[in-house]
Amino acid sequence: MKRSPLHPDQTALGAHFTTNGEWEMPAHFGDPQAEHLAVRNGVGIADLSLRGTVRVTGEDRVTWLQSIISNDLLPLQPGHGLYSTFMNHKGKILSYFRVYRFEDSFFLEDMGEIGETTYQTLRKFLLFGTKAKMENGLERWGMLLVCGPQACQLLNAAFGLDLKNLQPLDFQTIDGEECQGFIARTEETGEPDYEVMVPVEGLTASWKQLWTAGQPFGLRPIGTKALESLRIEAGIPKVGPDVNEHIVPPEANLEGKAFSLSKGCYPGQEVVARMDTYGTVKRRLVGLAIETPADHLPQQGAKLFSGHREVGWISSAAYSPTLNQAIAFGFPLRDFTKPGTELTVEIQDERHRAVVHTLPFLPPSLQQ
Repeated sequence: MKRSPLHPDQTALGAHFTTNGEWEMPAHFGDPQAEHLAVRNGVGIADLSLRGTVRVTGEDRVTWLQSIISNDLLPLQPGHGLYSTFMNHKGKILSYFRVYRFEDSFFLEDMGEIGETTYQTLRKFLLFGTKAKMENGLERWGMLLVCGPQACQLLNAAFGLDLKNLQPLDFQTIDGEECQGFIARTEETGEPDYEVMVPVEGLTASWKQLWTAGQPFGLRPIGTKALESLRIEAGIPKVGPDVNEHIVPPEANLEGKAFSLSKGCYPGQEVVARMDTYGTVKRRLVGLAIETPADHLPQQGAKLFSGHREVGWISSAAYSPTLNQAIAFGFPLRDFTKPGTELTVEIQDERHRAVVHTLPFLPPSLQQ
């Protein structure tokens, strides 16, 4: 079982651990609902170091990545990022990630905890003679998420950086004595989210620096359970449960975000272009408000019904402390995606009412 270098610090803070793939990570620190609300109202810190990263360097890095991923890298300038997918020839999503552009490299960060999947998938397309090099960063880079309305102030106090003008997927480098890496404005919880990316040998020092600076702000450690309820409230899908080889990008509402229809050929391009032209999306990712107790949530793959007809499935579910109800992402057929549509979901051989909800779940006034 793999552990983050922060495992001793997390244990000292009362972490209750869970298994996530090959990793043991904090599920919560005693009260996941309080952690959730701390992010909505103040600031939290979470360890995302089990998330896969890939660094791409070399003379052909632009032309090689441009030819295989679904979004258009050419307009992207250093200091900025974008979302992209990598698809097979049938348009099914093999990976979903962020791409950050540096002067001499690209840095890819998985939108989910999928181990080395992106690295192992992309390296199969790195043909002999291509002047590009891939570095697997899964155990070389550490990643901390600082999130909440006070996140920007905390990062300024910890690192002396003014980040308030960063737009989503913009980033700024860190070049301090104890911390070198970069900080990216991301989208993880629906609040101001910033990820601190550092070489793994500097992860503990960065954590301690943030933790010390965060005490006046009431900084709270956040586990995977709160992160899950936060992202579902915010309407943010992730690779693995919601975005996977059973889904094509338009079904996950990734139009205009993670794939280009004009950049030219790449694996799966013909499929998504045809769907755009003819409007043949079979199903759509939607939000669902479910009438079920907090301890009786549907599992991934739970069936959705309209009357007696099976019309889709659940991909992710959580209890929302903000809304005080069970919420989920689902993939019903397109005729059942209109907000207000009433369905049922099967949970342990029982049917529970589920109503299609607009995404994100939170009204704009509750989002920062």
